[in-house]
Amino acid sequence: MKILAINPGSTTTKIAVYQDGEKVFVESIQHSEEELSRFVRVTDQYDYRKQFILNCLSNHGVALEFDAVIGRGGIGKPTQGGVYEVNAQLRLDMINAQRKHACNLGCLIAYELAHMMPDCRALTADPVTVDELCDEARLTGSTLMPRRSIWHALNQRAIAFRFAKEEGGKYEDYNLIVAHLGGGISVAAHQHGKAVDVNNALDGEGPFSPERAGTLPTSDLISLCYSGVYTKNEIMKRIVGKAGVAAHLGTSDVRKVMERVEAGDKKAKLVVDSMCYQVAKSIAAQGAVMFGKVDAILLTGGLAYSSYITDKIKERVEFLAPVRVYPGEDEMLAMAENAFAVLRGEREVLEYK
Repeated sequence: MKILAINPGSTTTKIAVYQDGEKVFVESIQHSEEELSRFVRVTDQYDYRKQFILNCLSNHGVALEFDAVIGRGGIGKPTQGGVYEVNAQLRLDMINAQRKHACNLGCLIAYELAHMMPDCRALTADPVTVDELCDEARLTGSTLMPRRSIWHALNQRAIAFRFAKEEGGKYEDYNLIVAHLGGGISVAAHQHGKAVDVNNALDGEGPFSPERAGTLPTSDLISLCYSGVYTKNEIMKRIVGKAGVAAHLGTSDVRKVMERVEAGDKKAKLVVDSMCYQVAKSIAAQGAVMFGKVDAILLTGGLAYSSYITDKIKERVEFLAPVRVYPGEDEMLAMAENAFAVLRGEREVLEYK
């Protein structure tokens, strides 16, 4: 079995080829701002990125002969977690998505490439809009603003599946709290195979992260919006981008921040410790969602490479459940594993409606 995985990002296109469960190659193609500025809309980049993928395969001597092509899930309508066949409705939603991001091209390119080959399937898995919130989690104190589920579903679910396999069980057998620690942070309660509660890791909810503000004092935010000092775009940057660790320390590069901590920078230490404190609070809150019946807490994402950060979180939450650390965020492998599971008949393919 041979799989092609495609992950378009804002300035990169990552592709990977796997055969019989083994990686053949992974490559990240960098696109300059000058190249991308030629395109008015993200969807206009379609042919440009597709050709880069075909050229990359050719350069590696890999023929266009695959059993499945799986594309990164885009920002479409809320769905349950799982693997989806790319159909006409999904393609239409990606073309007309309200949030314009390059990841929306993943399904579109996967579909076209798959249909250039006989008996090749076009798939996607666990987009950021996976929404399995329980009813209690969905409500807020305002009827105008229900909670939305936007999180690191692909990596979180892949890590949860990995943990279950290591334990000799199935994902659906366990109650897990998974914390993805990256540029954004999401903390989810996985209750017997569904993420019944998770913070909106994009729009401002949960712990602050290297570049996101997390939950903020609402009245103060409203006052800033009407102060006349900031434009809407500038306010949004203070929520996603120039926020979190970046707002306090001038950089979102946690490796540089940890160098400052190790050098005795007290401010840098306070900011990192505060971020870990907030993550731990969120983990403990998800414990309440599952009535304290938690089998394990899983820490993943790029920040999980830092033992300082994971130890700070562990010491506050180990009372709740054993903590396991899975550093990194291998989205390409996660997509490939989903595709192989489908081809082996181990995972159901869902219909996107």
